[in-house]
Amino acid sequence: MANSFVRYTGDNSTTSYSIPFSYRATSDLTVTLSGVATTAFSLNSAGTTLTFNSAPAQDAAIEIRRRTSQTTKLVDYASGSVLTESDLDTDSDQAFFMSQEAIDDAGDVIKLSNTNFQWDTQNKRLTNVADPVNNTDGVNKQFISTNLPNITTVSGISSDVTTVAGIASNVTAVASDATDIGLVATNIASVNTVATDIAKVIVVANDLNETVSEIETAALDLQETTSEIDTVSNNIANVNTVGTNITNVNTVAGNNANVTTVAGNNANITTVAGISGDVTAVAGISSDVAAVENIKTNVTTVAGVASNVTTVAGVSSDVTTVAGISSAVSAVNSNATNINAVNSNATNINTVAGNNSNINTVAGANSNINTVAGISSDVTAVNNNSTNINAVASNSTNINAVNSNSSNINSVASNATNINTVATNVADVNTFANRYRIGSSDPTSSLDEGDLFYNSTSNTLRFYNGSAWVNIDTGIQTETDPTAIPFSLALG
Repeated sequence: MANSFVRYTGDNSTTSYSIPFSYRATSDLTVTLSGVATTAFSLNSAGTTLTFNSAPAQDAAIEIRRRTSQTTKLVDYASGSVLTESDLDTDSDQAFFMSQEAIDDAGDVIKLSNTNFQWDTQNKRLTNVADPVNNTDGVNKQFISTNLPNITTVSGISSDVTTVAGIASNVTAVASDATDIGLVATNIASVNTVATDIAKVIVVANDLNETVSEIETAALDLQETTSEIDTVSNNIANVNTVGTNITNVNTVAGNNANVTTVAGNNANITTVAGISGDVTAVAGISSDVAAVENIKTNVTTVAGVASNVTTVAGVSSDVTTVAGISSAVSAVNSNATNINAVNSNATNINTVAGNNSNINTVAGANSNINTVAGISSDVTAVNNNSTNINAVASNSTNINAVNSNSSNINSVASNATNINTVATNVADVNTFANRYRIGSSDPTSSLDEGDLFYNSTSNTLRFYNGSAWVNIDTGIQTETDPTAIPFSLALG
């Protein structure tokens, strides 16, 4: 028990508290409520009971402490003076009380335990403890409470932490690529679009890596005064018809001379078609169809270009450009069968090219052509009797009109070698991005002859001829046939 102080805890009702220790004067008493000094109290006549003016609050810390003066001597002895009991008691009490208070102060602090020589707080809480700084600092409850959830979380994923520690070099590598990762995140919509059409992107990447790229060839073609791509796009319906009936085209190509003769006798062909039952002995000509199988090689090539996906990730802005024409890419894909059929029969198309006007006329009589294709040997026989057939002819004017489009087919034929070579020539997606751009105003930097640019302000597709941007033929700008533009792109 302390000799110079007493402590109580308020209960919000009790006002009077006992003072169990002696003191010299009321001025030596110090009373605090929750650490704050107060004089709102009174003492009984004996000075042994202290009564507060109002009951201390619930759980309020009440301390009544004696503080004997340590700076002023209460008694000053003089030579020759009379030593009275009162003076001696006062002097003795001051020394006695001061020693008690010193002992109480010494016992009222953290001290070493004599059982293990460690600091003992005597079952008291440490308050006003600062957050730790050094590894050997004590830790307060606030610090623990703040970090405990994190500690618990880390504890629950300790195996993952170990895994991450084992791939620290990879984590560092990812951190150094934070800018690229942010770029991909910013363009995630375009990346998703490309992912949906990744097979088509790979085809484009393969093409741009070829020594002779179909895309580059198409760009150069679009610079010409008379573009073969424009010509084909204007006749896409006939091209699709040819693709659908490629076997018959092969048959017709094998009988080019006869076709030329028959082309001047369209009415006779119609007549012959009406007697197809009489020509059942005609043999097929399936050997020309074998060339169509060549498409399988391109599929194998695409499977080996997974690295191009990594390249595409580094050119997200270019991917965004490609994503902007995804509908055109999809349209090209929808015509892949016809395009592959045309590509695999370049030789026959070259032959047919010399008879473009006839082909256009024939496209309007597709069912008849199918019938004639099944009786090619009879067509030859008919040719041997052309004198008689000529006597029957009455519609040659219509067939001759077909000749007005022969230049277009000839143009396509002149590029057949390029079309076949394109499948093995690829630069990469970066080259395509440098060649094709989209914006509201014409580019003024990084200009190369053959560059393509879509001006979103004037809604025109333009090419750079080496010194200036020039509009591409209106036919391809305003084409409404959904298969027209995709066909031109499909050459890549």
